[in-house]
Amino acid sequence: MGAKLAVRDDPRPEISAPVGLLIRLLLALVRILLYPLLALRRLRAAPVGSWVEVLVDGRVPELTVPPRGLERLRRRKPVTSLSDLRELAAELRKDLRPQGLLVTLKHFEGGMAAALALRDILLGLAKNKRRVVVYLPTGADTKGYFIASAATEALGFPQAQVTLLGFASRGVFLKNALSKAGVVAEVIAHGKYKSAGDSLSRDTMSDAQREQSGALLDLMYGTLTRALETRGLSAEEAKAAVDTGVFRTPEAVNAKLLDAALHDDEVGKRLAHEGEPAVSGVSAERYLRARRATRLGTRGRGPCIAVVRVHGAISQGDSPFARGALEHDIIAAVRLARESKSVRGVVLHIDSPGGSALASARMHRELELLASDKPLVACMADVAASGGYYVAAPAHAIIAQPLTITGSIGVIMARFAVGPVLERLGVNVEVLKRGAHADLLDPTRALTDSERAAFAREIEGTYRDFVDVVARGRKKTADEVDAVAQGRVWSGEDALSRGLVDALGGLDVALAEVRRRIGRGGDALTPRVVRTRAHPAHTLDARGKEAALLGIAVDAMSPLLDLLPLVLCTERVLLWAPDAAAIADSA
Repeated sequence: MGAKLAVRDDPRPEISAPVGLLIRLLLALVRILLYPLLALRRLRAAPVGSWVEVLVDGRVPELTVPPRGLERLRRRKPVTSLSDLRELAAELRKDLRPQGLLVTLKHFEGGMAAALALRDILLGLAKNKRRVVVYLPTGADTKGYFIASAATEALGFPQAQVTLLGFASRGVFLKNALSKAGVVAEVIAHGKYKSAGDSLSRDTMSDAQREQSGALLDLMYGTLTRALETRGLSAEEAKAAVDTGVFRTPEAVNAKLLDAALHDDEVGKRLAHEGEPAVSGVSAERYLRARRATRLGTRGRGPCIAVVRVHGAISQGDSPFARGALEHDIIAAVRLARESKSVRGVVLHIDSPGGSALASARMHRELELLASDKPLVACMADVAASGGYYVAAPAHAIIAQPLTITGSIGVIMARFAVGPVLERLGVNVEVLKRGAHADLLDPTRALTDSERAAFAREIEGTYRDFVDVVARGRKKTADEVDAVAQGRVWSGEDALSRGLVDALGGLDVALAEVRRRIGRGGDALTPRVVRTRAHPAHTLDARGKEAALLGIAVDAMSPLLDLLPLVLCTERVLLWAPDAAAIADSA
């Protein structure tokens, strides 16, 4: 018997197939009888001359997932997803009653790959002769303006700023500082470009790190300046604008970055036809509900395409502070999608810099089993590097954004030896042991040469496993993979040319590929996110307020916690590319 697909915390009891079919037929009959009214609602989704309005204030996910637990208390604004925006743009191409789309962009949270995906949606609508206006009420940073540059008109609040700074990759090197404190960082890595531990073991940036980071920054910078050229700037003017960096809104208008400086209450008057009063706006959520009114079918049940998310650092989740892509959660979601008869295909959505080698390998095995039963396509967001690429390897196809940061096929181990600082403090450590290496993991002493050699062999073996996994999944030889591995981080665009991904795009492209592989009936299938359990720290459970406060504290400490898997984890060998995440989220 197939497992029930638990999406969106569905509390409804399982319904037998005949009863479910009868219910769906009755619902379809009701919709057919109401079709004239629904068609009228669709036609009048937006009045003639109005504008459809979208608010962007935070992260824009690929799919909207209803909040649960503590999230319900913290999320106060409707979340707009890229999938909703693609659907909205498609409707506006067909519906000429509204004048166009008004996007109020207060703040964008995410990397350049996500920014490019959003910009492409707006640019595609503008190229279809629809007006797209972006209003920046609080100004914009580099990524925010990059998105706004796709609009037919870009407006800003008079006293706000456009900070068009470009991109930077910063390396902080602690070797000398740790040495002065009496702490020795021992890093063993395989791969010329595997630089995750350089901040602990080096005092300067390596040539390999300069090379790979420079290539990524060149691509992002070139993408930004070409975007400015769509505003009518020459290549020289675009570069000069980035070098200027900071503009008050009136200065940005003079530099042709913006079209006008307006207060909030003046935007409606600007969008109205000459001599007419300020136009009305219709929210995107309301507009889409009306435009969807005539669609037949059921929502939430029946055959579907499952979306399994691997977001954040990959770990086994043994720590009470574990966050991100936890092994137990991901494996449970993959097994559920594999066993459920309602799931016809799966998209693996990845936004992760990697993490535990063991957890990555265990997830990989489950995904291999899934791929042997059903179409599986990996979709990469801002970052899918190291362990994030490892879990993508079994997919029948891999889709990435041009600015996705991926690859980093390599392995690293890091540990601290604090013996010198203890000696400096007058702390004497004596160890009794039975077995030559019983104190191998003791942080009070450094590794011996033979122990370092043993760990190096382990790292080498894990690297070869990684290369073999990729070679098997990508239908390449181990030597072919090794040539593009060595811990090297690639953009999605470069990964495509090297055979590490199959196509460029977002979730829409991944879904189209899954539907193509499903074949007959695939076009009618809708995506559903497979929900995994909420972390106890983020759930109002029996511990009540204490758990809620812990959840808030964990999120507040997230920049620090992102470093914990490398330095403080209980697992010795990691696949990890924190530099990739930092570059992806630069500017």
